[in-house]
Amino acid sequence: MACEECRSRDEPSGTVCDSRPCAVEHLAAGRRAVEIPGMRPFLTAEWRELAMLNWAVPPDLLRAHVPAGTELDAWDGTTYVSVVGFRFLRTRVLRVPVPLHRNFEEVNLRFYVRRRDGTAWRRGVVFIRELVPRRAIAWTARLAYNEPYRALPMRHVIDRAGDGVPTTVRYEWRRAGAWEGLGVRVEGEARAIADGSEAEFITEHYWGYTRQRDGSTIEYRVEHPRWHAWPARSAWLRCDVRSLYGPAFAEALAGEPRSAFLADGSAVTVYRPTPIA
Repeated sequence: MACEECRSRDEPSGTVCDSRPCAVEHLAAGRRAVEIPGMRPFLTAEWRELAMLNWAVPPDLLRAHVPAGTELDAWDGTTYVSVVGFRFLRTRVLRVPVPLHRNFEEVNLRFYVRRRDGTAWRRGVVFIRELVPRRAIAWTARLAYNEPYRALPMRHVIDRAGDGVPTTVRYEWRRAGAWEGLGVRVEGEARAIADGSEAEFITEHYWGYTRQRDGSTIEYRVEHPRWHAWPARSAWLRCDVRSLYGPAFAEALAGEPRSAFLADGSAVTVYRPTPIA
């Protein structure tokens, strides 16, 4: 059944509050919504203007980072890493808005894995490094998930056309007295991400996997509706990759990304982790 708010907005079929997309939107806005059975939300927020730069890499580069119980995932036989910059907005932890910690930037380096669940695959991401601008955010993520967060001064710049559509998006962080960053330039209108496309592979991974200090693995669900995206006319990563991500990634990220795009983003819900291995 649709809630009164959804009916008043004349939402199309499939986006009402007894469906997952509507439940996510309501959670992010701080309203009570239908929850996935057996899962409890840890964080709700919006992820907006996701600049996603993607490189093809040899599988051997990532094998040492694959958490127990998962295996590398690939699209069309190709293994990817992505550097992703985006904005957290209206963040709530355990439904509580934390003053001065609701809106902030994040930049992460991630790759893609999958795990067999009965007869189906759960496709997910593993993070090599995540940057945020506040120590409390990094500390909370490390404590709750053992995610590899680091706190650095950060900023973002979004240039928009007269109609508000983004044209250039940049995310930057400061290390050793210098600003580093990534960015994309786009034009036109965002389009639905095509089924079976590379962009679908990059964006449609709805699980996170993290190796714990004792070698075990946790799994957590990330819930959001399907995004729209602009293909990038140009994209760049300008940083000392060797010191930020390690020598193994310096060569892999030295060249131009194989692809890049800007996703519009949406409300998201990150659920509490559970051990799997």
